[in-house]
Amino acid sequence: MAQQQTLKKSASFSGIGLHSGNRVNMTFLPAPGNTGIRFRRVDLEGRPEIEARLEQVSDTLRSTTLAKGNAKVHTVEHVLAAFAGCGVDNAIVELDANEPPIADGSAREYVRMIHEAGLAPQPEQRDPYRLAAPIELQLGDTFMAAFPHDTFKITCTSADKHGRFTQYYSVEITPETWEKELAHARTFCFFEEIELLFKNGLIKGGSLENAVIIRDDAVLTNEPLRYTNEFVRHKMLDIVGDLALLGRPLLAHIVAVKPSHAANNELGKAILAQMRKPLQAVQTFTPPPPEAEKEKPAPAARKEKEAPAEKAGPSPDLVKDGATLDVMQVMQILPHRHPFLMVDKVIKIEGNRVVGVKNVSIGEFYFEGHFPGHPIMPGVLQLEAMAQVAGILMMRQAENIGKLAYFMSAENVKWRKPVRPGDVLTIDVEVLKMRGKIGKAKGTCLVDGDVVSEAEVTFMLVDNK
Repeated sequence: MAQQQTLKKSASFSGIGLHSGNRVNMTFLPAPGNTGIRFRRVDLEGRPEIEARLEQVSDTLRSTTLAKGNAKVHTVEHVLAAFAGCGVDNAIVELDANEPPIADGSAREYVRMIHEAGLAPQPEQRDPYRLAAPIELQLGDTFMAAFPHDTFKITCTSADKHGRFTQYYSVEITPETWEKELAHARTFCFFEEIELLFKNGLIKGGSLENAVIIRDDAVLTNEPLRYTNEFVRHKMLDIVGDLALLGRPLLAHIVAVKPSHAANNELGKAILAQMRKPLQAVQTFTPPPPEAEKEKPAPAARKEKEAPAEKAGPSPDLVKDGATLDVMQVMQILPHRHPFLMVDKVIKIEGNRVVGVKNVSIGEFYFEGHFPGHPIMPGVLQLEAMAQVAGILMMRQAENIGKLAYFMSAENVKWRKPVRPGDVLTIDVEVLKMRGKIGKAKGTCLVDGDVVSEAEVTFMLVDNK
């Protein structure tokens, strides 16, 4: 898994803000791991900081504005795009005015600053979010969608309301493609918009030095276009910057038609909602215990009704420190059977920790429909495997022998890589606490030593009747 990165040293640049027209000095500074990107207003009392997060967005008219209390920073998207594109996770942006210098209207100057400062790896692990399900939205003439994908990819079509200068481009975003294909694309506007923008107090610092102007069919610029489709590439640059406000790298395919900062922000909110949505217990593999289970008489009261020769089940001696279990022994402990037995063997039992193994074969029932032509082990089955392995550890207590471990819920779930046919899934589980019949465990699934998923799972032990 990749490490987070910050800057090796500081780098500075001075210029004017595009919309405010204010003179501003800006400095990029290193920051500790898990800080994220923060804007620091050194011209205000207390030097307030604003986190670059969606929650701080206060305005999306022609640019993205962040606010916290009385402190604001306008037009943050190009700076954020530079950090995201270059792979900078943590940095402080110091400003002595309310807007970064616009430079030439692209992210080129900011990329130069990052190169000047250099990149420094950090011990903290990068934590990308892999989109779990498709999202789409319509905002006026704008259409935005996001689809699960192994990388960060953007496909975009841009045009004005009259369909002029319609352009299309698609690219997977890496530090190399970011700098080569998107970072140099400049901001632009249509000539007839200029008067309205001025009336709204915008583009006070705008000129042909930092923007391309389109008048009818003519392109007004102080240098040749940097790309034949520079306009759509700048729209994609803005998407990179606006989605950086998620606060972590994104693995998804973004499809955009006539995007805007407002639409980018709405898509970000939808992704954030999916990211934060708790994974609730689902009745996927086993039904929940019946209501009557909660009202059973105490053990002493019902002992008279039980058959004297009740099956005792396997010995708890099977589950002891240092033991390993083959599949036949696992089936003595767990009631699950094919196709829902998610543990083929146990290779380590040590205190509150147990490690199981699942050989993922092409014959697994779920590969036929998940997905045809692109078989992937469902993430919820990896959670079930964690719960089953945790259940094995609970069987070291004699009173738990023969019970079922119901998977109830999961928290802090992270799916990092797909699990495919032929993979050997190692399920490493540590039981965190056990109160009565309810247990909680930290589970990690690995393939070839790489983490593919992790979660805190809660399960309930119930009688197998």
